[in-house]
Amino acid sequence: MPQTTFPYSLTRAGVVMTPAPGDELEAEGVLNPASGRGPDGELYLLPRLVSAGNVSRVGLARVVVEDGVPVSVEREGVVLEPETGFERGASNAGTEDPRVTWIEALGLHVMTYVAYGPLGPRTAIAVSEDLRTWRRLGPVTFAWSPEVDTDLNLFHNKDTVFLPEPVTAPDGTRSLAVLHRPMWDLGEIRAGEGIHLPAGIEDERQSIWIAFVPLADVEEDVSALTHWRGSRFVAGPEHPFEALKIGGGPAPLRVPEGWLLLHHGVTGKLARVMEQQQHVNYAAGAMILDAERPWEVVSRTSEPLLQPETDDERSGIVPNVVFPTAIEEIDGTHWVFYGMADSKIGVARLDRT
Repeated sequence: MPQTTFPYSLTRAGVVMTPAPGDELEAEGVLNPASGRGPDGELYLLPRLVSAGNVSRVGLARVVVEDGVPVSVEREGVVLEPETGFERGASNAGTEDPRVTWIEALGLHVMTYVAYGPLGPRTAIAVSEDLRTWRRLGPVTFAWSPEVDTDLNLFHNKDTVFLPEPVTAPDGTRSLAVLHRPMWDLGEIRAGEGIHLPAGIEDERQSIWIAFVPLADVEEDVSALTHWRGSRFVAGPEHPFEALKIGGGPAPLRVPEGWLLLHHGVTGKLARVMEQQQHVNYAAGAMILDAERPWEVVSRTSEPLLQPETDDERSGIVPNVVFPTAIEEIDGTHWVFYGMADSKIGVARLDRT
């Protein structure tokens, strides 16, 4: 679909967070924040803080707003760090790239994050009432289904985020829906094992999938948030700016057309999952998912809404990265917070065109 038909645009507004000089916890960057409103009504970011040796923690920072525009933050410490066995391996550790969704039906902020443990990246979940105290629910597990015919528990998985409202799943169950991005190359874990594609999938490139959690199960026991079922393909790479892979960004935003999902598209040359990327280009695109059937794509951008162009986006720990991870409303305007070259956090205004 031509870019001119897509009804949303992004306009840069500046940098809101840079590493604090001399702070060892931020020595290798602040990036890819989650966000949420606290009980005090204030807007907070939950940035990924990277210390020397590429160990990540999740911080908390209040957003400073001037004339309706986010301009900076005030740090309030660390709220999640690699403390459990599933977040710490012999040679790697981290709580990375959080996404936070306020789910009104539960009265909870639900965080999906990358637990970087013994076998690499795995999705884990924590919940909070106030953004400050987080209760870990543990790593995610996937139910097997004959339609997919593979064990999704075997694969690395990133870019996971819950939709804010329950939906009716394909099986008719009122459910919470969650986007995720499995990676099919088991050679990352077991040398020589290679790529294992699910039934019906022919493109091995990393793509956006959706899974479901019955709402009744979560209302009975919140730990059910970690038990995902009914996984199915949503969208894969289609356009030049996303030739290598795509992945979901912030929690989808309910708009008149359906669900607005910002995503990242990647070009260049990918390194292994457990190696730092240095030869890639990450740009921000978007798609509209059907309001009632969010596993169906209504429209999408053929060109990026935002791509690395400024010095802050082109130069950093990982050059040439624009990575959207949070959307928040301030005085009737939506703002998108995004990682800049894995080093800083920028903000852009989201407009309906």
